[in-house]
Amino acid sequence: MTIQDTTRRLRPQAISQDIDSFHGLQTVSTYNTTHADASAANLEEVYQAMLISQQTETEKLALYRAAADAARLAEWEFHNAVLAMKEVVRGQYGSDSDQAQAVGLKKKSDRKPTDPVSW
Repeated sequence: MTIQDTTRRLRPQAISQDIDSFHGLQTVSTYNTTHADASAANLEEVYQAMLISQQTETEKLALYRAAADAARLAEWEFHNAVLAMKEVVRGQYGSDSDQAQAVGLKKKSDRKPTDPVSW
């Protein structure tokens, strides 16, 4: 038997085929085994556990997406507030002030002068 890599997800097609097989087994009234992990009771138990885990994953993904959206919007609000603050500092103290430099703006005097086009 090959070694299974349980760190990767199964393809949805494989899960669907397994569910079909499980449902098909439910029509076999004479099924009986001494192999514990292949018993009808164990199959029902692990099937229900899978459904609960999938539902939990779906719910947590929805919560994650909502949290990610909220964080993204908060980041934009903060960014826009900082841009507004920089404009106020530039307007109050001037483009060449130490205060403008303190908030991350480049002093106007530190910028390279633009060279006139030479003919």
